Amino acid sequence: MSLVINTTTPEGIVLAADSRQSYRNMKGMARIGSENAIKLFQINRRIGVGITGLAFLPDGGVQRNVSQYIEEFRRSSKVKNMEVRDVARKLHHLFNDKYHWKDQMDQIKANIQNDLSSKGCAIIQMEMDEQSLKFSFRTPQGTIENGMARADPIEILVAGYNPDGTHQVYSATIPGSVQKLRDSKKQGMEYGSSWLGQGDVAARIVLGFDGRIQNVDFVKEAIQNQGEQLILTQLRGLEYAIQWGTMTLQDAIDFATLMIQTTSAIQRFSDGINADPGDMPGVGGPIDVAVITPDHGFVWVKKKKLQFSDCEVDLDNEPFL
Repeated sequence: MSLVINTTTPEGIVLAADSRQSYRNMKGMARIGSENAIKLFQINRRIGVGITGLAFLPDGGVQRNVSQYIEEFRRSSKVKNMEVRDVARKLHHLFNDKYHWKDQMDQIKANIQNDLSSKGCAIIQMEMDEQSLKFSFRTPQGTIENGMARADPIEILVAGYNPDGTHQVYSATIPGSVQKLRDSKKQGMEYGSSWLGQGDVAARIVLGFDGRIQNVDFVKEAIQNQGEQLILTQLRGLEYAIQWGTMTLQDAIDFATLMIQTTSAIQRFSDGINADPGDMPGVGGPIDVAVITPDHGFVWVKKKKLQFSDCEVDLDNEPFL
């Protein structure tokens, strides 16, 4: 699944990502395929992209790494003058077209129907919206339970500066939508940190809880009685008071890499949570880090190189013959 983190400060923008790449084999089991995957990309001089989620897409009878689509998009001459919003929207459109996730949802629906039927459950309702399948069923014991399923997502984080010097950060989820996370033109949205992928550890550290708290019965009851917005507002009182607007670029690098390192360490010693054991340890390997500043644009702080024994090669810096 991976973890991509952005931290936006007055001095500049940080993007960081791990290098682990996992996949599901023919039996549907999750496996670690590589510790050297590329998840950060420079789009133009001012904009960077991080990607998590589904690693491969079928294309012409073969599996293509999603990074290949990013590279093809990046090599387009049209990206030079693009704004951050344009990159986010065009990548969302690109992957929404390449990823036939509706076919996957149809298969998921059929699998759920067969599984419930084999267990003697009676399906009460099944509804599919643009992103997920929601269903309810009656168990052989007579209890009514609810469930939700969705296709494996592709998540894209786009951050950088526009030609006019303003900065923005967007997320794009397939299936899903494009959302603005940071905007220097809007008060209160200028600075902060965002993450995509397996962000539960980062959320627990910074926010004080992760999103799965809404699956706990007493929280469900509180949301039903008092409304989701009120409960989430109260929970956000647990968030650490981090002064993102005074953070230096070096501190932002330290924060982003710490969240990835901590996630990898927790996943090493844990096996999901008690309520949902067996989570995939999808974060690991070297951490790539890039910064984007108004004056210097996109700059790699640390990037994996090809290596053998004591030799290393960075293809981006190799001259053409």
